[in-house]
Amino acid sequence: MNDCIFCKIANHEIPGKIIYEDDVCLAFLDLSQTTRGHTLVIPKKHFDHFLDVDQDTLAYLIQTSQNVAKTLENKLQAQGFNIITNMNEVAGQTVKHFHIHIIPRYQTNDDFHIQYTDHSNDVNLDEIYNCIMNS
Repeated sequence: MNDCIFCKIANHEIPGKIIYEDDVCLAFLDLSQTTRGHTLVIPKKHFDHFLDVDQDTLAYLIQTSQNVAKTLENKLQAQGFNIITNMNEVAGQTVKHFHIHIIPRYQTNDDFHIQYTDHSNDVNLDEIYNCIMNS
């Protein structure tokens, strides 16, 4: 995709702080640096989002993400990580090229939060289960 910023980084058409690269993927520091060392792992081949990526590439990206996280843990003394991907704008995807965020965590009271809200009193698990299983 000619106008995809991540394709341009993968093709070395624009600079990026690349910390890992091979024939399939690369990892580079996210400009936003949500936390120190926030890294994106992307396939060099363009896929719009999670559901578009073939299983072999996806498995490879997960393995690479684990290796990159180990490096960040060792080099930056990260105490934990959030490993996430967003799919489509409604979920917060801002660049339409599949990517995995590796967000190092250093303390429990930093200013980055993923909030899981308990809606257990508002939903019918049987209805959801049946919808999934009977479709």
